[in-house]
Amino acid sequence: MIRLLLLFLLLMPQVTWAADIPTLSLSLGEGNNPDDWFTGLKILAFLTILTLAPSILIMMTSFTRIIIVFAFLRQALGTQQSPPNQIIVGLALFMTMFIMMPVWQKIDADAITPYLAKDISQEQAFEKAKAPIRSFMLRQTREDDLLLFLHAAKLEKPKVSSETQMYVLIPAFVISELRTAFEIGFLIYIPFVVLDLVVASVLMSMGMMMLPPVMISLPLKIILFVLVDGWHLITASLLESFK
Repeated sequence: MIRLLLLFLLLMPQVTWAADIPTLSLSLGEGNNPDDWFTGLKILAFLTILTLAPSILIMMTSFTRIIIVFAFLRQALGTQQSPPNQIIVGLALFMTMFIMMPVWQKIDADAITPYLAKDISQEQAFEKAKAPIRSFMLRQTREDDLLLFLHAAKLEKPKVSSETQMYVLIPAFVISELRTAFEIGFLIYIPFVVLDLVVASVLMSMGMMMLPPVMISLPLKIILFVLVDGWHLITASLLESFK
């Protein structure tokens, strides 16, 4: 946890690039030195950003795609709240940790460990920590989405991928992840929709129009999902999609 916190501190903007982080004390009084006000504002900005840390880290990892695919899967099965949200979010988090582990290890080796050993400065550690994250996001980002934000920001397409600005790359990465997740969700829906149509057609041909098709199709979808080892297939497909 300490190393993850240090990673977050390194990925913060220039507000955290002060030479030394001052001690925090809350007191009321008059201040005549403008530097005191500036330091207080920096601490306030840092604490504000710290509250957004989970969202920032989640949007820059594989979590978005995984959680959306699992949500589509639950809706396609029609099992309402089973598995519950806690199980789906927990599984998505652990899968995110598994997928992102090579990235974290590289950040730890290139940025956090040298910074703790005082071999590099905080600014150098920040730059080294950005490289693996940027490389991961670029591999998952569609070129059209990246060009969209480059044109909106009126920036030229960088000749080297390492020159891509993070504030341009992050939203492009997110919408690319959303598109990929929806594509996988559509493929998941197809067999279950076909099964619903078959059950509805059989019930209508038998004259059982008053019987809700979901009462018959739900157990069939569950047993079909279990027989094909659905959780294994979905997890394998998600892992393969990030390679």
